Amino acid sequence: MTDPFDLDNLPDTSLPDTATQNQTPPFYLEGLNPPQLEAIEHVDGPVLVLAGAGTGKTRVLTTRLAHILATGRAFPNQILAVTFTNKAALEMKERVGAIIGDAVENMFWLGTFHSICVKILRRHADLVGLGSNFTILDQDDQVRLIKQIIRVANIDEKRFPPRMLAGIIDGWKNKGLLPAQVPEGDAYSYADGKAITLYQTYQARLKELNAADFGDLILLCVTLFQKNPHILKEYQNRFRYILIDEYQDTNISQYLWLRLLAMGHKNICCVGDDDQSIYGWRGAEVGNILKFEKDFEGAKVVRLEQNYRSTTHILGAASGLIHSNQGRLGKTLWTAEQGGEKVTINAVWDGRAEARAIGEIVEDLQRKKQQHLSEMAILVRAGFQTREFEENFLTLGIPYRIIGGVRFYERAEIRDAMAYLRVIQNADDDLAFERIINVPKRGIGDTTVAKLHRIARSGRTSLMRASKDIVETEELAKKARESLRNLIEKFNKWRALSADMSHIDLTDTVLEESGYYDKWRNDKSPDAPGKLDNLSELVRGMEAFENLEEFLEHVSLVMENTADNQFDSVSIMTLHGSKGLEFDTVFLPGWEEELFPSRKSIEEQGERGLEEERRLAYVGITRAKKNAHIFYAATRYMFGNYMSPIPSRFIEELPKEHIEKLGQQGLHSLDPGGYNTASSLGFNFGEGRENYQLDRSKAKKKTSGMPVKKTILQSDYSVGDRVFHDKFGYGTVTTIDGNKLMIDFEMGSSRKVMDSFIKLA
Repeated sequence: MTDPFDLDNLPDTSLPDTATQNQTPPFYLEGLNPPQLEAIEHVDGPVLVLAGAGTGKTRVLTTRLAHILATGRAFPNQILAVTFTNKAALEMKERVGAIIGDAVENMFWLGTFHSICVKILRRHADLVGLGSNFTILDQDDQVRLIKQIIRVANIDEKRFPPRMLAGIIDGWKNKGLLPAQVPEGDAYSYADGKAITLYQTYQARLKELNAADFGDLILLCVTLFQKNPHILKEYQNRFRYILIDEYQDTNISQYLWLRLLAMGHKNICCVGDDDQSIYGWRGAEVGNILKFEKDFEGAKVVRLEQNYRSTTHILGAASGLIHSNQGRLGKTLWTAEQGGEKVTINAVWDGRAEARAIGEIVEDLQRKKQQHLSEMAILVRAGFQTREFEENFLTLGIPYRIIGGVRFYERAEIRDAMAYLRVIQNADDDLAFERIINVPKRGIGDTTVAKLHRIARSGRTSLMRASKDIVETEELAKKARESLRNLIEKFNKWRALSADMSHIDLTDTVLEESGYYDKWRNDKSPDAPGKLDNLSELVRGMEAFENLEEFLEHVSLVMENTADNQFDSVSIMTLHGSKGLEFDTVFLPGWEEELFPSRKSIEEQGERGLEEERRLAYVGITRAKKNAHIFYAATRYMFGNYMSPIPSRFIEELPKEHIEKLGQQGLHSLDPGGYNTASSLGFNFGEGRENYQLDRSKAKKKTSGMPVKKTILQSDYSVGDRVFHDKFGYGTVTTIDGNKLMIDFEMGSSRKVMDSFIKLA
């Protein structure tokens, strides 16, 4: 076997005579369309393959690699093939192996960016200030080290969380910036201008520990090449051919690394789709693929546009939508298979009606045996959307599975919140109490918990009762004792409130007073906003239950029936998680402004963020092979409030010849007689985005004039009444549902409360 690191004795890679004499096309090129063949056979010089969704990208990439080897242009260890995941690397190796046989085992340089850079850094570690046995830190280790540095610098962790600095540093590394290269103005993004100094300290500490984090693996490799031209030259000579998968997902640091290596032979082939660049939030730079022709003069651009997955209408809708983006190279998907059903646009009243409508379609397809459940998927924009579908599917008995995440009630933040409620309901619930005794952190460590367990076991009692005993002694350190006493007092208070306060308001109070809301408000990690949304969804989900006991019992039953199974089941996942997958039928719920496109994306990135959201919509539609169903609601619980959103601008951008509006599903009346239909509430489904808005004044007039209000709604209040709530202050009643009222409070929020907790102002 040739030594992959022996750069001084490269084997002869001239084309064998038999390869030039044999005019018969090799078997592995059979069945390929002309653009695919062009992408495979144009092996010399820079090539950009714009591979649209479902156009056979993986086959082209692996066949090109096999073609280079089969024609003798290079030996396996002279090809650099980079993927984004280990799974993709393994699949590529297996496919190439099926074509050329055992020779693929020598493909030493096939792997992810990080794995390949590690191989290079191990060999030249001393040139970047490390030993060859350096440790690679995971995210937890990275945050722990940053926490130590912050403490030494006397920085308030609550105001400036370690994870926030970890994210900032990771962002700089993704951009290829060492501490000395970070613009001075960026320092003020953390700790009043100390960010760069802390970055310097962090990098110095890593070297002391002989360690590197994941961002370093690529950044240090770039630094190695830039500062050591002779080493760069060796690797440029080594890699006669370079192949990159998912090029649209590369960040700036990865781009710099690839460009340095490709300046040798310039035989670089990048395969990707600018219309599927959806990871900007984690550093991906769509501009890398857009400027490929400028970076490599004379580059060949091959467009793969023939789709082998979807119907004409699905492709027409997706292509029409993405056409609104300005930052793209341009291509139009088409298919030889004509026909198929149009993409449906479905209007529903709210999230519950949305879940019911989708559940009915799933049941209908299953009943008619038209599709297996595993051939259907629900693709959501935000994680909190899954709860409605999970609970509805459990009610209907439809098997489902969460892909790329956990079920709603199994998420850590939901389990934490539920633990608080379980202890209020049952003070002797040791498992729940132990889970949140120090969540959020309140100075009650493992030593204290161990003492509580000993007392509880010896006295045959619960942890809560043991806690009440121990705080009256000097057994614990003062800080731990006071923290534990304070927690016990809060539980006593919450337990007393539960007798008179609604379980909804009680949960909101507990999460606020325990500091759990603040835990995530102060967390600057990308996941924190989603966790707050999930907590809001938890509180909203309690509205369907009469009391806390009933709700907790419901959740217990849900958890009992949600064990993962291997049965045929519907897939539920985020749009981001769906990339690369395909299903016969795809459901796309929540196509409303602020949810999709995301308000946060537009606020933070403007037009750039909007275009990435549109690419995400394009990815969602093109996951469907036969049917795509888009849904939007007249009212949606988002950001802790009930809102009346307008349909997503993306719906209006869909070509009308490829869509079908199926009307108003789930827009049921508020009374049995059907008085408050969608039209009477002013919910207009006419053409034009401005006509989608809910006319609140009309809705208010109709609701307040209902002749059956007193008997059906069973409330002494009317829409428009000005009322007062002890906690939330003054507000105006906007909606009445039995003895529950939706009130716009003057403090700036809308909340649903029990009528027994308010009075006329």
